[in-house]
Amino acid sequence: MRYEQFGYFCLMGWLRRIFTFYLDASIHVAFAVTSLLMITNLFLNISPEEHLILFVFFGTVPTYNFIKYGAEAKKYILVKNSYHRQIQIFSLLLVALAGYHFIFLSYKVWLICFVLALLIGLYALPVSAKHKNLRNSGIFKVLLVAFVWTGTTVIIPVISSALSFSWDIGILILQQIMLILILLIPFEIRDLEYDELNLKTIPQRIGVPKTKILGALLSFIFLMATFLKDDLSRLEIIGKTILFLILNVMLFMTHRNQSKYFASFFVESIPIFWLGLLIILENYI
Repeated sequence: MRYEQFGYFCLMGWLRRIFTFYLDASIHVAFAVTSLLMITNLFLNISPEEHLILFVFFGTVPTYNFIKYGAEAKKYILVKNSYHRQIQIFSLLLVALAGYHFIFLSYKVWLICFVLALLIGLYALPVSAKHKNLRNSGIFKVLLVAFVWTGTTVIIPVISSALSFSWDIGILILQQIMLILILLIPFEIRDLEYDELNLKTIPQRIGVPKTKILGALLSFIFLMATFLKDDLSRLEIIGKTILFLILNVMLFMTHRNQSKYFASFFVESIPIFWLGLLIILENYI
């Protein structure tokens, strides 16, 4: 083998490892969550708050890793798998960074974070003999995830900016919940192969085709709700119309036997792509 080919394969191997770690360590999820927070800032004309943005980004990584890998660890702390231990160490470093930025936030934000942390704990930790955790409670699981994401990406920036809750903010909260529910559909369909039947997830209850139809219906309600706002910008109309189209393409492409990275990378890239698109549109509208 020529040295150029050897170098190429070594480089590709390293890039593949970095990309795998990027996904497995929930860095991609953190970018998605932070993107939704920054989109809220755009729609509500909130000045970006550096400490809040960095807290959400650094805090999302260990939170999601705790949910994903905590059940495999002894007492949710001791990890045997060496690769997962690397992710755990990385997560602990980000906990420290998140904690640093957390101290600069207001007491009201601290209170909301405490409530969301409690819900996350109920989601991941055992709550009863019947349900190991709320992650195993079927439809309630997706509602809980949607509420936590919405609390993090809409309610927290609103409170941090000392805005009064209004009709328009209520619409935005409702839309964010619907958006998260739609984005969760590919994951719910993907996990049909692994989920126990007693979980009674939405695809288990009504089947894959009807679940996709439900997602399309939610995306339509999401778009129509935009026009119920009192103060509506062209950016929001155009941006949410484009997102409506993207979501329906995503639903059309969602199948039970989907590619490895369809949900974990491409679906979770939608908030990141949407933020980039809105930033570009803002300069031309």
